[in-house]
Amino acid sequence: MSEIRCRSSREIFANQWLRLREDEIEYPDGRPGRYTVIDKQDFALVVPFDEGGFWLVQQYRYTVSSRQWEFPQGGWPAGSTGSAEELARAELAEETGLRAGRLDRLGRLFTAYGYSSQSYDLFLARDLIPGDPDREDTEADMVHRWFGEDELRAMVRSGEFRDAHSVAALALFDAFVAG
Repeated sequence: MSEIRCRSSREIFANQWLRLREDEIEYPDGRPGRYTVIDKQDFALVVPFDEGGFWLVQQYRYTVSSRQWEFPQGGWPAGSTGSAEELARAELAEETGLRAGRLDRLGRLFTAYGYSSQSYDLFLARDLIPGDPDREDTEADMVHRWFGEDELRAMVRSGEFRDAHSVAALALFDAFVAG
């Protein structure tokens, strides 16, 4: 099967977090079209599992005007780079203060490939060692808390745990660890 071809691309907007581009495309049958794409830095998400439960973080999410629980996740700050595993370890320590004695890769997923090129690596953190968080200024309102496995699953069912990346991470946890 043929693929859509990009004929030209132009940047519409860019800032430190994302780039918005508009591509003039050609469909497999030759028809022209246009596609708008959000390019964002890839990130890492960590599933901290300890004593039959999970460590979650909660912060205010401006775009949905509410505080939300999720697994620790994030990208490298400007000017920093490293492996996905290094990023996962850094995000876990930064947001929760926890250090992972063991870190296993669960997979790599796309964020929303219908309109974005961003993807993320998922890791399971175990043998956790407590410490103090070292949060960025934008995470000043963040809190972290341990939830029993049954409690977290009840939060998913009730709609209280709604971060799509975190729910997907729980599904990968089930597929590779709990199952």
